[in-house]
Amino acid sequence: MDLSMATGPAEYPEDEWLALSGIQHFEFCKRQWALIHIEEQWRDNTRTYAGDFEHRRAHDYHASEKRGDTLILRDLRVFSRKLGVVGDCDIVEFHAAQDGVSLIGRRGRWQPYPVEYKHGSSKVNNADRLQLCGEAMCLEEMLSCNISQGALFYQRTKRREAVELNDDLRAQVVHDLTQMRDLYRRGYTPKVKPKTGCRSCSLKDICLPELVHKSSAADYIRKTLKEL
Repeated sequence: MDLSMATGPAEYPEDEWLALSGIQHFEFCKRQWALIHIEEQWRDNTRTYAGDFEHRRAHDYHASEKRGDTLILRDLRVFSRKLGVVGDCDIVEFHAAQDGVSLIGRRGRWQPYPVEYKHGSSKVNNADRLQLCGEAMCLEEMLSCNISQGALFYQRTKRREAVELNDDLRAQVVHDLTQMRDLYRRGYTPKVKPKTGCRSCSLKDICLPELVHKSSAADYIRKTLKEL
């Protein structure tokens, strides 16, 4: 299955790259993604603080290590010129494999296996799986290899969820990035209807129900400040 972005350029210039982590935000809520990545709005709450704390070790590159036939790299920077994204993998395990790839400064050949750390437990929607798939697609382009599986580690359950990086997930990554890039270029923040998940969102005080009828959260805030 050809998942290349046929309607876009063969490669995107770096000044047009999107944040890879945005895929998870976009799948959770398109408005949340736009508030963060277009309007640059952000607020922390207990969930985001907990998530940051839990990610500290995963994002400590100097804590990278080798365990037997497995090389564990943390906070690994990845990108894709074809997809036009850049981001960081929490952990990429490289397992010794005869049909793997060669790594600079390392003997032998290695098969990459991305692992993304998440707060809470496994979810019904594919937001976390799509972010993981996007990371794998970046690694495949960078290392000229194929990655068929990765894993999500959830802090609440302390368990890994193996994820098959199939054609459906890959196609959805491309589809999401196409929509994200269109919104970003237009500077448009989508309007959405409030839902149950809004209660746990750190942006709930910015993305109020009445903002659904406004052009953007930024316009609403500017208008409010003028009235003070």
